[in-house]
Amino acid sequence: MTSRFLAPLSAAVALCASAASAGILTTSSQTTWNFLVGNAGLTVETETFSGIANGFYTSPFSSSTPSVAWSALASGGIVVQDGLFSTFSPEALTFNFSPGVRGVAGNFFGTDNDFNNAAVLYAVTLSDGSGYTGIATGPADFTGFWSTTAATISTIQVAVSNIAGGSDVYPTVDNLYFAVPSPGAAALVGLAGLVTRRRR
Repeated sequence: MTSRFLAPLSAAVALCASAASAGILTTSSQTTWNFLVGNAGLTVETETFSGIANGFYTSPFSSSTPSVAWSALASGGIVVQDGLFSTFSPEALTFNFSPGVRGVAGNFFGTDNDFNNAAVLYAVTLSDGSGYTGIATGPADFTGFWSTTAATISTIQVAVSNIAGGSDVYPTVDNLYFAVPSPGAAALVGLAGLVTRRRR
């Protein structure tokens, strides 16, 4: 069997068993997450992975959206197929991004060795230990995180376990969404800095 280290189901649950952070809201509704982003005067940038050629990549793999540089880590490497971003071995997938963001979300699910959708228990965990555990069956499944404080989010880890047991499953992401300042807001902040310097 091609290796694409299966964490037991209990390990995946333990990944998110800790109490949620008081400063992080979690939602499985993309509409709700988008509202939180817009209500804060921010905008959504999306990494679709569609610009990455199909194939195997060593870890870490790095890329960026216009405002966020991100990297993905999995000890066995990364596999991309038709806009789906996954691991080569059945292990957790970690994303780091810079700068940190007020909100991050994604379509997190699991696939089998041939990139077919698999019913999985998935756990998405932030660096502060907060996170979400749920059932996912395909790329329509959504999980979003929103910081209610000034703290930003800069790391997420995705792990999956096969509900049916048996065959290997791989954490897979269809899209990553970042809450970032809108281009106009960023320009205004820059302009305000120029005006402040000129007054001095």
